[in-house]
Amino acid sequence: MAWDMYQERILDHYKRPRNFGHLDHPSLSGSESNPLCGDHITVELLLDPEKGTIQDVRFNGDGCAISVASASMLTSKIKGQRLADVAQTRRQDLEKMLSIPLSPVRIKCALTSLRALAEALSTTKSPMVVSESGGADTEPAGDATASRSPP
Repeated sequence: MAWDMYQERILDHYKRPRNFGHLDHPSLSGSESNPLCGDHITVELLLDPEKGTIQDVRFNGDGCAISVASASMLTSKIKGQRLADVAQTRRQDLEKMLSIPLSPVRIKCALTSLRALAEALSTTKSPMVVSESGGADTEPAGDATASRSPP
């Protein structure tokens, strides 16, 4: 029964994703694709430079239920947080948010938004590193691209 509750939560975030859309003038953005599943997620951040926090965040793109739900949960978690704290987000944090066991193929889906976030943060003083394994973090892989908006 607990399994059903988590599946319902994932479906809720998939059908009604939080923070879905575009920011008018993002401070940072990063994109990541997962060719195995066809997922493509872009994460856009609006920074508050005085506080060093994420003032607002949006994601857009399309993907499977795990990919979209993961992006929805991740963006909800990081909004308002300090960049240095966000940069400490790891695979295990996403797995905990999703609360379901993930196969090697599905972990790639779940990590698409985290990799897009890492790409967005790659040009800041708080870069992030993402690993698909449960071990040490490694450099992000895939066809990620980042852009930085002019001040």
